[in-house]
Amino acid sequence: MYDAPKLNLSKSIAEFEYGKTCTPGGVLGIRRPYNFVEGEYPIYFEHGKGGRITDIDGNEYLDYLCAYGPIIIGHREEEIDNAAIAQIRDKGFCFSLTQSIQNKLAAKLKSLIKCAEMAVFVKTGSDATTLATRVARGYTGKTKIMRCGYHGWHDWCVEVKGGVPAKLYEDTHEFHYNHLEELEDLMKKHGDNTAAIIVTPIGHPLAEQVEYPKPGFLEGVRALADKYGALLIFDEIRTGFRVHIGGAQTLLGVTPDLATFGKALANGYPIGACVGKTQFMKKLEKEVFISSTFFPNSVEFAAALKTLEILERDKILDVIKKKGEWFNAELAKVLGRHKVATEASPVPQMPFITFKKNEAKTYKEMRKDFYTQLIRRKVFLQPYHHGYVCYRHTDEDLKYTIKSIDEALSFVDEKKY
Repeated sequence: MYDAPKLNLSKSIAEFEYGKTCTPGGVLGIRRPYNFVEGEYPIYFEHGKGGRITDIDGNEYLDYLCAYGPIIIGHREEEIDNAAIAQIRDKGFCFSLTQSIQNKLAAKLKSLIKCAEMAVFVKTGSDATTLATRVARGYTGKTKIMRCGYHGWHDWCVEVKGGVPAKLYEDTHEFHYNHLEELEDLMKKHGDNTAAIIVTPIGHPLAEQVEYPKPGFLEGVRALADKYGALLIFDEIRTGFRVHIGGAQTLLGVTPDLATFGKALANGYPIGACVGKTQFMKKLEKEVFISSTFFPNSVEFAAALKTLEILERDKILDVIKKKGEWFNAELAKVLGRHKVATEASPVPQMPFITFKKNEAKTYKEMRKDFYTQLIRRKVFLQPYHHGYVCYRHTDEDLKYTIKSIDEALSFVDEKKY
């Protein structure tokens, strides 16, 4: 049983102790150490390039978390950064009025996304999903929201309810992915007052396996929205510009009324978008309010346009899919050789290894040991969140990762739990 040596993380740990005196918890949300393996994972990164990142102790890793999804091509892509720099240097980016580059990006999204007849740009995924639900409520005059997926940190959908009065989320009702019967029951109770059904078209529940829709699931959700006069919203923050240039709605053949995009849209620059059919989006002209000092900033527009140009020009998504399919095929062979019960993501662009639950609950310790061995081998994946394959991951990177997974599972196989 080969136990890989523990990483030197002394600078990361020291910086974290200092950080806790400046920022609550040192770092925020899902980036806190308890969301990884405490004492084994780095806490602060120093720099990244391509498909690799380096922490402040100088440890270099293969980056399969990709900033939780935005890095679709690679870190520090010169073409994209140069487009952003040119916008800053030659034109500026923050004004009292909107620059026309916004229209250019909106037109591009219209050409790529089936439901996108109009677009509004924001900064984050949470902004986009909240805006979509506001549009739906403004259009329908109804109150209830049926949800399936992670939709951000805003009051109506945040999963940790501390600091949020119950009245701010009492009209949001959750159903589980691929369980159409749950949504049917909710709509029987609340359908006449339901403004929208918002769902991730590919399921990615926290700490559980990524799922494709079962036959008829998304079609059934679409039919229920139509039956009760609710808008169907696809949350494509993770799937957009990754599983298909037109999003999962194109890949899976079901078109929503509204959709939200972000993450991979600009390869790391902060931008989100709410897109949809004209009849719904037009409510934002007067009846539904949206405003922000920074929503019209144009650096992100320039980065997004260049990102989309490269995605199409170099057939980036085809390359990523091919890499992911090879990885999944090799991973299946590796998982089949080991006695520990595991599952792998079926989505080639979004790899994830989970441990099947057992009555003794030893799967939790197995998961901890596995991801400890993986990070010690400089493979940066998250124990509770699926990963991503980016364009700059090389064949050698993928082969090394498969080898590291094999070794880490051997460690788990041989340990007594």
